[in-house]
Amino acid sequence: MSWDQVWIDVNLATMDPSISAPYGAITNAAIAVKDGKIAWLGPRSELPAFDVLSIPVYRGKGGWITPGLIDAHTHLIFAGNRANEFELRLQGASYEEIARSGGGIISTVKACREADEAELFELGRQRLNALAKEGVTTVEIKSGYGLDTETELKILRVARELGKHHHVDVKTTFLGAHAIPPEYKDNSDGYVDLIINKMLPAVIAENLADAVDAFCENIAFNLEQTERVLSAAKAAGLEIKLHAEQLTNMGGSALAARLGAKSVDHIEYLDEAGVKALSESGTCAVLLPGAFYFLRETQKPPVDLLRQYGVPMVLASDFNPGSSPICSTLLMLNMGCTLFRLTPEEALAGLTLNAAKALGIEENVGSLVVGKQADFCLWDIATPAQLAYSYGVNPCKDVVKNGKLVHQ
Repeated sequence: MSWDQVWIDVNLATMDPSISAPYGAITNAAIAVKDGKIAWLGPRSELPAFDVLSIPVYRGKGGWITPGLIDAHTHLIFAGNRANEFELRLQGASYEEIARSGGGIISTVKACREADEAELFELGRQRLNALAKEGVTTVEIKSGYGLDTETELKILRVARELGKHHHVDVKTTFLGAHAIPPEYKDNSDGYVDLIINKMLPAVIAENLADAVDAFCENIAFNLEQTERVLSAAKAAGLEIKLHAEQLTNMGGSALAARLGAKSVDHIEYLDEAGVKALSESGTCAVLLPGAFYFLRETQKPPVDLLRQYGVPMVLASDFNPGSSPICSTLLMLNMGCTLFRLTPEEALAGLTLNAAKALGIEENVGSLVVGKQADFCLWDIATPAQLAYSYGVNPCKDVVKNGKLVHQ
């Protein structure tokens, strides 16, 4: 066999649904890589003969290999911080009260408008490095902290540049409909017109976004405005997704499902009719326990209903300065289990296979399958459940990205 590398003395959590074992597990296994793809995997006893003198062999010391982690919902690029709002919330102010008084997203918008691309790039690079150290090999980055054409484009350009200069793959999402900027506070429909008629064409002209998102909520955009934005994005050939049912049940998830969205995110207030709509459309449900934790929310997403209707559940960090300043996907594994009562297997699927589905890239990544991209991590753990069980000591020992060893 002419391979580029072979890993032995490992166990595989393939997350391949066609393998009936929990986690799609193959114990006492091996995995081979060729031209950036997975060329072979299976029990080591079945590993074909190969030239051990010419092909690098890596020994996993009995550890577990999983697919590279995928953080499918982040707001990674922003300037400033909102520690003062953290203090206000601890004194009793609500997220909604802070937003309506000019804080929240708008305060970060001001900082991002003032920051240049070099500053935003360096801040983004540091955060991306932190995720990469925990085994993240693909990340989604949203705009949404510009709320004007110039700054939205600036944020998306920086996200694209990060993807060019980092081993982590970056998927970009245009979130111009994140909040209503101060200059349009009495004319939200006019701002939606700006998004559709000026911002979106400019984003498309520079090929800066893979998808378009919006925030459908009573402090942001109503159903009609949301549908206008998502329909325009869909007509332009971009994938769509939606922040929905975070604070109230406005029916945003059902709307997104009807339009063929890849995901709806937050969904704490989603009802059974909305879950059924997701099931029928194949739309993923992105659970964001970091925001639930940080905002001290009490309304949990309807995990039992999502299970009942077979909706793919995704876990993501929602890393952002206001509601989830937590740059850790490993912590999301633990929070997904402790706060939302996911099983460790569901949590890991939420950061691998289902996260890939939410980004529309499941044909290439998200599980260990022959022919898929060779994105995987070696963990110093005795069982896959250990990834969700404990937090604080990073068990990630090696990361292979596109068939290349990038972290050890």
